[in-house]
Amino acid sequence: MTWTANSCFVTLAILFLWRVEEIAEACSCSPSHPQQAFCNSDVVIRAKVVGQQEVDVGNDIYGNPIKRIKYDIKQIKMFKGPTQDFDVIYTAPTSAVCGVTLETNGKEYLITGKVETDGTMHITLCHFIEPWDTLSETQQKSLTQRYEMGCECKITRCTSIPCMISSPAECLWLDWILEKTVNGKQAKHYACIKRSDDSCAWYRGAAQPKKDFLDIEDP
Repeated sequence: MTWTANSCFVTLAILFLWRVEEIAEACSCSPSHPQQAFCNSDVVIRAKVVGQQEVDVGNDIYGNPIKRIKYDIKQIKMFKGPTQDFDVIYTAPTSAVCGVTLETNGKEYLITGKVETDGTMHITLCHFIEPWDTLSETQQKSLTQRYEMGCECKITRCTSIPCMISSPAECLWLDWILEKTVNGKQAKHYACIKRSDDSCAWYRGAAQPKKDFLDIEDP
């Protein structure tokens, strides 16, 4: 009887440890404004995804193969990154470890990602990856210069009231409070731009901001 009880205890302990490991491996990302995603990424491109396959990219410390999904892409435009074009990108095999699932029928995406030391581009669920046709006109045009103009600014996401900025070089991101979504008006139509006095403010519109501009100014 004692042996059976101990066996059950060991089995439950193993199951508990497996569950803890699964939870620890779950992908968790803090939402970011598209401008933050642009500024924090090594590469920002517009590309068509035309194929995929699972590949081995090496072994872990125990000698087990490391699996990755390799997406074949046709790069249309690079907004940020090294001089070479990318024809493949890599991601983890499951969403539990932040792997990204993309359509491979030639669908166009805006893809932000990281360049590894071997020069390959990798993406995760924590990167900003959206179908190109779902982006607003402002988002598309901001990729050329406007987002980069605000990379020295800090965008602070407000998750509950009260919230405030701690520096003139910050912009308060209120989409979650006002619209209960991180894909609201500020994400779609605004950029946080550094002004001539080194403070930062939201700028709205598709044209480049003037040297001195008012908060939430239309072009």
